[in-house]
Amino acid sequence: MMPRGLTLLALALLLAGPAEAAPTDGPGTPAQTILHVLDYVAVDYPGAVKNGQVADESEFKEQVEFVTQAVTMLGELPDRPERAALIEQARRLLALVQGKRPGDEVARLAGEIRAGVITAYQVPVAPAHPPDLRAAAALYAGRCAACHGADGRGDGPAAKGLQPVPTDFHDVERLSRRSAYTLYSTITLGVSGTPMAAFADLSDERRWGLALFVASLADPPATRERGAALWEQGRGRAEFANLAALATPTAAEVQARHGADGVALLAYLRTRPELLARTGGEALVRSVRLLGESLEAYRAGRAREAQDLAVSSYLDGFEPVEPSLDALDRNLRVMVESEMIRYRTLLRDGAPVAEVQAQAERLQSLLGDVQRVLAGGSLAAGPAFVSAFVILLREGLEAVLVVAAIIALLVRSGRRDALPAVHGGWIAALALGALTWVAASYVVTISGATRELTEGITALAATAVLLYVGFWMHDKSHARQWDAYLRSRLRGALGRSATWGLASVSFLAVYREVFETVLFYQALWLQTAPGGQHALMAGLGAAAVALGLSSWLIIRGSLRLPLGVFFGATSLVLAALAIVLAGKGIAALQEAAVLAPYPVVAPRLPLLGVYPDLLGLLLQAGLVLLVTAGFLWRSRALRREG
Repeated sequence: MMPRGLTLLALALLLAGPAEAAPTDGPGTPAQTILHVLDYVAVDYPGAVKNGQVADESEFKEQVEFVTQAVTMLGELPDRPERAALIEQARRLLALVQGKRPGDEVARLAGEIRAGVITAYQVPVAPAHPPDLRAAAALYAGRCAACHGADGRGDGPAAKGLQPVPTDFHDVERLSRRSAYTLYSTITLGVSGTPMAAFADLSDERRWGLALFVASLADPPATRERGAALWEQGRGRAEFANLAALATPTAAEVQARHGADGVALLAYLRTRPELLARTGGEALVRSVRLLGESLEAYRAGRAREAQDLAVSSYLDGFEPVEPSLDALDRNLRVMVESEMIRYRTLLRDGAPVAEVQAQAERLQSLLGDVQRVLAGGSLAAGPAFVSAFVILLREGLEAVLVVAAIIALLVRSGRRDALPAVHGGWIAALALGALTWVAASYVVTISGATRELTEGITALAATAVLLYVGFWMHDKSHARQWDAYLRSRLRGALGRSATWGLASVSFLAVYREVFETVLFYQALWLQTAPGGQHALMAGLGAAAVALGLSSWLIIRGSLRLPLGVFFGATSLVLAALAIVLAGKGIAALQEAAVLAPYPVVAPRLPLLGVYPDLLGLLLQAGLVLLVTAGFLWRSRALRREG
């Protein structure tokens, strides 16, 4: 059996392969392998050299080989402006190792190189979502305890005779030099030639769960309790702004930068990673990364790819944190949206690279501001209640107006037998929206572009149906036409196709709101301060009651109106909603990059579907003219017929 270090080096050589043909940002890729090697240097070198003397000759030789190989692999990575400096740092690291410098000095420089590689090559170093540590504990018991022991002390029943011996996760000195990412990397890649196998069969989230669980085993309960108290006091929000800030530093690095309080916070947050999700950090890191990739693609002449990456930077990076940001700084949210549209417009128009780069840098600065706003505070109970109330009331009002109008129509026309189909439409929309959210959260990844495409198509389909129903109801606003209609249908009002048409309107009106609303509440829940979630739920409940009351009042009021007034008013409401949805549909398709944006100077009124974009405004203006002219023409024609 090869020594541990040589097997790791063999693994590194195997995984690295030709750098030109490999991606640089995932497990097993050259950049990730370099991080793996640097982590082992930082952890193992201090045991090979003591007080300037070699304590373990074979281990020392392996450390020299490790760093030599890191220099070589850095030179084989794709060219970046930072690569030359990283290679120079790696050569300095090699000189430190060969000069038998102190372990903390070597570990510190290895950490700096590691951070530089992560930044330059955008290596993902944190879980996409906070892992479930309870599931991780059960997984550890089933997959790891046999060797590492039930408590992680390296004394499991299968440990006897293993070489090298399993790691003792209570070895504070050794574990203080290992980050959660280091552990994740080892779990992902394994160590060839040793009993430590790669856990490739586990999902990424489960491997991250194991890494954080193992990293927390050596932390004393008193340290975690101290960290919890500090976090409740609002400490550590800047130092641990996202999951990457939790996953990448070692306890030794945190001690050097932030002292004992930082170590206590690190220990606590390793057991509560879900607390960091409320900062939106991972989404914003993704947004910045994709923005950088978009700029690189544009520099290389790949304009279409640059556009796609820019769209993804917004939809998959920034949009998920919009509800949280809206509750804290709405002006900043609007500014980022506008600047992202401007960036995509520059890409579309083939602007000079310097201009595109300047806009990208402005956006990166704004995203940094967003991170600081989200990390600097969370919603108290009062603002959480108001935000939850306003979100549901705002998103649900359109659907309520449509469904209530349809129900009133069926009641007025004596067709209560068609009500189950309409009720079935909005109930099915709620159910499908919930299933879509579950699928997006736990089964498949639904990209932001797909989400916006669905919303845009649904909105435009609803626009067409609402316009049809609006014109139909406008015709019936004249008593003579309504009487003739009733006689022709023998007071059976709506035929089968019309009934299902109204049911489809009910479905479309509700479904397009449900999924987005659920995402808003998910983000709002994460942004709400601990203990304030009850206020959020109260706001949601109050808004649901308000919407229910609004529906009842609309239906009751409609039933008391004269027929002509009822149909006339309802036709205007439905036509207005169609115009609103048309604007929202165009905006969604532009965000999905199906339609190009054409920014203009105009007010932004999302509640009315009005956005500062030429295409959407022209469509809405055209629909206003169509509705106005159509209603006037039909009114005159019906009067002539009467």
